[in-house]
Amino acid sequence: MSARPDLVACWLFRQDDGGQPEILLLRRAAEGAYAGIWQCVTGALEPGERILDGAVREVSEEVGLLRLDLDALFETEIVNWFHEASCDEILCEVVFAARVRPGAGIVISEEHDDARWLAPAAARARVTWPAHERAIEFVEWLVANPGKAERFRLG
Repeated sequence: MSARPDLVACWLFRQDDGGQPEILLLRRAAEGAYAGIWQCVTGALEPGERILDGAVREVSEEVGLLRLDLDALFETEIVNWFHEASCDEILCEVVFAARVRPGAGIVISEEHDDARWLAPAAARARVTWPAHERAIEFVEWLVANPGKAERFRLG
């Protein structure tokens, strides 16, 4: 059986001078859905859009980074299924991670009103859902295991 996800998510990270990961969190603006929560880049797939292309597009739309600003893209093995009360549906989200090139700057969209690069522990403390905590842990694993991480690398 194959399934097409409704949503994509991309956890952006960079590494500090000591090689430790910093996770980019975005705070949802007060005017939109999920106001005030901290999250990664996320959004809906467009009809016929390839899944990874949707994740890269959302990164561009939400934080202004182009594909060339991303040093590497990774699978995460994380697929979230959840009930969305507003539409009373079960939605599916495929999760990716991307390492941002040193010096690449972000410009957040109107969907968000704040952005912060945080150490993994601080990022986990801000997110709401356990699924987000698991994704942050996966990013930590990618950084800690570069040889194994190559198997998850998409580009």
